[in-house]
Amino acid sequence: MRRERVCEDEAVSPVIATVLLMAITVLLASAAYLMIDDAVGAPDKGAPYATMSVRALDNGFQVVRFTELSQNLHTSSVSFSIVPPAGINASSITGHVNDANVYGSVGETVTFHDRDASFTVNRGDYFVINATAAGTEEGGWTMFVRSQGTSGTNELAAMPLPATE
Repeated sequence: MRRERVCEDEAVSPVIATVLLMAITVLLASAAYLMIDDAVGAPDKGAPYATMSVRALDNGFQVVRFTELSQNLHTSSVSFSIVPPAGINASSITGHVNDANVYGSVGETVTFHDRDASFTVNRGDYFVINATAAGTEEGGWTMFVRSQGTSGTNELAAMPLPATE
């Protein structure tokens, strides 16, 4: 006669065991990620810098182009101001690249043209200034382009605007 052994203690079902193993794996992977997260971050690129060129056109416009730019910048972080020369009683013109009447517009006093339509400022992008509307046609005005980042405001360029006459 054979004796059967009946045991009331049963092990965990295979489904529950699989779920527990996966939960432990996720917890361990999360803990490892949190420990090395700071070490794997992208290096700081430093403050951006730019080289710009300016050209006066015969039709009364001035074009200020980014010829070199150390890193692509978000349009919301780039501002400009056009300042009159000393002794001229005129107001400065200021704005941001992403302003609705600046970014990609036509017929405004100052417009910005994003050549690749990427909503970033990069090499080759340019400002067009209607010198007659802005009052800069006689030259002597200076255009300042600045970027706002985590380390504060950084001046990218200060370009003297040439006369269009």
